Amino acid sequence: MFRRIDLLLLGLTVVLTLFGLAMIASVSVFESYQLTLRLTEQGTMNAPTNAFYLLRSFKHVLIGFSVLGITTLIPYHFWERHARTFYFLSLLLLIAVFIPGLNAGWGTSNSWLRIGPLSLQPSELFKLAFIFYLAVWLQKREQLIGTLKEGFVPFATLLVVSTFIIAAEPDFGTFLILCGIASVMFFIAGGNIFHLLLGGGLAGALGIPIILQKEYIRARFMAFLLPNDPRIAETIGFQIKQALIAIGSGGAFGVGYGKSIQKFGYLPEVQADMVFAAMAEELGFLRLLIVLGMYVMLIERGFRIARNAPDRFGFLVAAGISSWIGVQTAVNIAVNLGIFPLTGLTLPFISYGGSSLLALLASIGILLNISMHSTEEAALARRERKRTASPVLRLFS
Repeated sequence: MFRRIDLLLLGLTVVLTLFGLAMIASVSVFESYQLTLRLTEQGTMNAPTNAFYLLRSFKHVLIGFSVLGITTLIPYHFWERHARTFYFLSLLLLIAVFIPGLNAGWGTSNSWLRIGPLSLQPSELFKLAFIFYLAVWLQKREQLIGTLKEGFVPFATLLVVSTFIIAAEPDFGTFLILCGIASVMFFIAGGNIFHLLLGGGLAGALGIPIILQKEYIRARFMAFLLPNDPRIAETIGFQIKQALIAIGSGGAFGVGYGKSIQKFGYLPEVQADMVFAAMAEELGFLRLLIVLGMYVMLIERGFRIARNAPDRFGFLVAAGISSWIGVQTAVNIAVNLGIFPLTGLTLPFISYGGSSLLALLASIGILLNISMHSTEEAALARRERKRTASPVLRLFS
């Protein structure tokens, strides 16, 4: 069984994760020192350090690789049997962030739970739970997906219910990712493209007004729509302005690893949302192409696993995970380039963020398990059964 495991996918994941650790070691030194200096002044630390984010990231990586190993060994049909339970438990965790005393009280949205000394971002876990539940749901309605009444309307209802709490937090980034995942899975399951466009308009009409109730999100849209306004560029648009300066400073070959200037207090969230801009400054455009190439290869391997999956559940889960990584990577890079409003999304496997990394590595483990159970004969049989079901599915045949 292990002989069929996708070693290229595993290798790309390990390289990107370790590369992320190296980038955090470089770009987070100033932020680490400033944070630990404040903690030292408050009496909660003995001395400031440049390695605060690096040490925490190293722990996240160790735990994440352990989780990847566990999910690789668990047969993926386990998630099919427990998809409903996993989905509703994740919903409860999303609701819990609104409960005083459980909310960690960080950032500008209700996105974090504090459980003793640990913190958790339930929306990261929910992305994976949503993929499992939607895969089971689409599988059961296999012959009805292309219809309006029995296919699209129930799908749109499920999507609205699933994203409402995310929109209420508000978590604009996760809202976008869930809509992207759902759209890809619905389409490749045989959904009607016109129904999908209608659903996108409905999700925007219902979700965006809720999200825009928060002043800071409205400010992010203003910074995106009016980037050249001097008042905006020096206030709410400061982060994007500094990201573009970092990217432009890198040129073709970069200023060199560890030699970023923007990381010294100029670029906010340099180790998290804006790590791509710091990478561009230090590595330059040509070296960055190598990193982007690894993302493309990883996503392609994910969809290849979907194509060769032995059954419909494995096919849909692998496609959902691959689309999650692809959409989140594209949105994060677009934000750093100033062609999309700020979302707070991490760059997969590279940005600082324990919840995000653990969820992503768990997902890679599930992809690897699907690849282990795949055989050419089973994949051919599955595709032959579905070849006439929808023209869309021929793209994966």
